[in-house]
Amino acid sequence: MRFIVSEGRLIPEVLAKANDPAAKPISHIDSMPSIPMHPEFPYSPELLSFLEGKQLLLEELPFPLDLIQAHYEHGYLSYEKGMMKTKHGWRCMRCGNEEHHFFASFPCARCQTVCTYCRKCIMMGRVSTCTPLVVSRFSFPQDRYLSPLSWNGTLSQGQQRAADAVEDAVVHNGELLVWAVCGAGKTEVLFPGIARALEMGKRVCIATPRTDVVRELFPRLQQAFPSVPLIALYGGSDDRGKFAPLVLSTTHQLLRFSRAFDVMVIDEVDAFPYSVEPMLEYAAAKARKEASSLIYLTATPHPAWQKEIKRGKRKAVTIPARYHGFPLPVPSFEWCSNWRRQLKHRRLPRNVLAWVQSRIKTAKQAFLFVPHIDVLEQVVCILKQLDQRIEGVHAEDPQRAEKVQAFRDGRIPLLVTTTILERGVTVPNIDVAVLGAEDDIFTESALVQIAGRVGRSAQYPSGDIRFFHYGKTRQMIAAKRQMERMNKEAAERGLLKTQ
Repeated sequence: MRFIVSEGRLIPEVLAKANDPAAKPISHIDSMPSIPMHPEFPYSPELLSFLEGKQLLLEELPFPLDLIQAHYEHGYLSYEKGMMKTKHGWRCMRCGNEEHHFFASFPCARCQTVCTYCRKCIMMGRVSTCTPLVVSRFSFPQDRYLSPLSWNGTLSQGQQRAADAVEDAVVHNGELLVWAVCGAGKTEVLFPGIARALEMGKRVCIATPRTDVVRELFPRLQQAFPSVPLIALYGGSDDRGKFAPLVLSTTHQLLRFSRAFDVMVIDEVDAFPYSVEPMLEYAAAKARKEASSLIYLTATPHPAWQKEIKRGKRKAVTIPARYHGFPLPVPSFEWCSNWRRQLKHRRLPRNVLAWVQSRIKTAKQAFLFVPHIDVLEQVVCILKQLDQRIEGVHAEDPQRAEKVQAFRDGRIPLLVTTTILERGVTVPNIDVAVLGAEDDIFTESALVQIAGRVGRSAQYPSGDIRFFHYGKTRQMIAAKRQMERMNKEAAERGLLKTQ
């Protein structure tokens, strides 16, 4: 779309009374007009509610252009450049991308020029040099909720300490890292802080890299805050376009927000893709209000963050014990010779095979993690000779959900898996092994998460964790030390049950 600058305002060319040779793509306009808000204007509550706290493409707004333009001309919304020219090329103002190879050009029918667009965030709709981003300049008064929390559970001593720190960050617009061991009950730790934010009229977003976590958390938050409107945003969600004071979102969906939230909680900050994608960090920063609190949740902070915590450069609170008060099961290392060479001869190392047979004999469910899909397929083929019910699952498996559910139901005795199941799947009484724990894919974070599958239930707080390897790595040793360190801290703080 091209715009005409006339009398201190932008006019979309399609709304102009006559063609103007001075019409330009919005990114080529040097000085963007600023229009004061006219309080007497009869604004559309539907349009402004739809747009509040968001930064959207025109085609994402289900409203006529002349209505949008009227709100722009009376100062209730603004047009912003979708792309900004820099010294070295272009910058996408929605996702922050400046990498040359993520830009491309095409002959654009809308602006009759060769248009540059961003390929980095193309899955959210195309942002190009002639694309305006529409942003609301009006905010409705936020409702305050009196005692919105209906959760009747009790926090452990470790959880309560973290919950107090979260609440303090919410009240004082602080930044905090909650480092909680796998199975510590970190979601419940957020409840008092969320309640305090809602009582203060603040808007809260809990963002996570994975869609399945959004879906899992939705009913839990709905039950904990039954009087508070709650929406869940992910690819294909029915809640897009709705407004709520409490929002669950994938980190990708944050690209559509701008200065929306008073409290931003980022769950699983170490998880893919957030941990490797600067665009998502940019999206989270853009979605926060200037005065807001930022709370990170993780069981496995990046090593650089761990160093910052030790040096006192990053504010953090740890929950070193699980909610049930039993220590974390710690993995043992077991050498299994050159397992890759044995796989080529369609064999598994004897100790790995013995471990699997023991689980089948005692009817103890187990995960066997392997580094890659080709390894998985070979291992499953070998293990099916022991028990035809054994299955394998990976990210590209079309039956992944069905197999995971069958494992939860107890119909699969052992599930061979890649790191896709290092998070999110909780089964009360299982053992875990890793074949090829020396592989680069098994980072400290991944190994801690894998070990964290075991002992999460109060009825079954222990279990066997075995790292089969062809040579110990620093990552393996660091993962084990992290778990031992957490157990030591939990014991020193009196958070573990006395035997």
